[in-house]
Amino acid sequence: MMPQTVLPFKLEMTKEKITANAGLVLLGEFCEAISLRMLLDKAMPKPGSAAGYSASAFVLPLVLMLNGGGQSLEDLREIRNDAALRELLGLADMPSSDAVGDWLRRMGLGKGLSGLAAVNRELVRIGLERDGLSEYTLDIDATQIEAEKRDARLTYKGERGYMPIVGHLSENGLAVGDEFRAGNVPPSSENLEFIKYCAARMPRGKRVAHLRADGASYQAEIFNWCEESGVSFTIGAHMDCAVVEAIEAIGDEEWRPYGDAQIAETVHSMNNTRAAFRLVVIRRPYQRELFAADELSERYTVIASNREESAEETVSWYNKRGDTSENRIKELKIGFGMERMPCGEKGANAVFFRIGVIAYNLFVLMKMTALPSSWARHQVQTVRWRFYHTAGKVVSHGRRMILKVSEWMFSLFEEVRVRCREMALAQSA
Repeated sequence: MMPQTVLPFKLEMTKEKITANAGLVLLGEFCEAISLRMLLDKAMPKPGSAAGYSASAFVLPLVLMLNGGGQSLEDLREIRNDAALRELLGLADMPSSDAVGDWLRRMGLGKGLSGLAAVNRELVRIGLERDGLSEYTLDIDATQIEAEKRDARLTYKGERGYMPIVGHLSENGLAVGDEFRAGNVPPSSENLEFIKYCAARMPRGKRVAHLRADGASYQAEIFNWCEESGVSFTIGAHMDCAVVEAIEAIGDEEWRPYGDAQIAETVHSMNNTRAAFRLVVIRRPYQRELFAADELSERYTVIASNREESAEETVSWYNKRGDTSENRIKELKIGFGMERMPCGEKGANAVFFRIGVIAYNLFVLMKMTALPSSWARHQVQTVRWRFYHTAGKVVSHGRRMILKVSEWMFSLFEEVRVRCREMALAQSA
């Protein structure tokens, strides 16, 4: 006799091949369309023996897991236990979570990072090849990842973890470069080297023409490189003694209203800069707290730039960092599980982070090329709810496999598959 339940339905088991991740099947098909499996196996170190797993056998399940919402290596079990998903994508043999962890550690000690960088560069090339643009804006920013790992170091915020830096292209959201740094590395460290690295990742005929960054990049060597390379920059400035003196030299008649504040600009240079640049200054009234040591009655926001436009336009341009850099890093960290690192070794976590960047870029590419244009601004959380986590049933007729989805999702799935086919043909042409 069936025990009493709250709702009047009966629960039974079935051996039918059912998946709750039918949308991830199409992400897997998209990966096949751009030859991701081949790219990984060509760029990454080969297995140590004929019986070993190829690089794609480790990376593809991680890409699916991170896009599907998994946050730890143990979440790979959801992919491993989804027989329908694995059959449709040809993932018959899949390494265990422990084996993936061991592989990450090996790749962190070897050439895994450089191989993944080559793969990501190809993804960027695919994303940029048909957009009609030749010049792009690079947004760079460092972000803290808290981690109680063996080699985690104390960050400038006083917490143990890591401090990776990421470079996004403003025009489309693709992450063109990343560097996984120890927690005790200042956000200002070797930023010019990272900017040059990102610029070198651009495909032929495409270039970084504009740079945006926060005050961590307020450095003479970066300004000099931008001038020499013909790159316009908009970078947050430090309120050092020289900048304070430059602000104090601005006449009262030069300030004009700017919302609830005032705006003005002046020309400035640093000891090692080869050319002067603009300082755009915003000042706002400030009421200090009672008994506070700070006696300032005004607060200042200062932006260094070599752009030729009004001060208001420069501020508006700089403020776009919030959407094009900070929110995209938030999507990478929270949306793709990069706020948690799986291993105790920095090298292994650097490999995992770069795989996270690849998973993120594949998501951006799929929105750009395979999903309808109305999905372009959706975050991954929305795409999971509305697309990735669609129920599907796999049936076989002879040698053919059929994925059955609900009627109201069928047209979307059909459209995505047509676009995946077009991508495959374009890549093989």
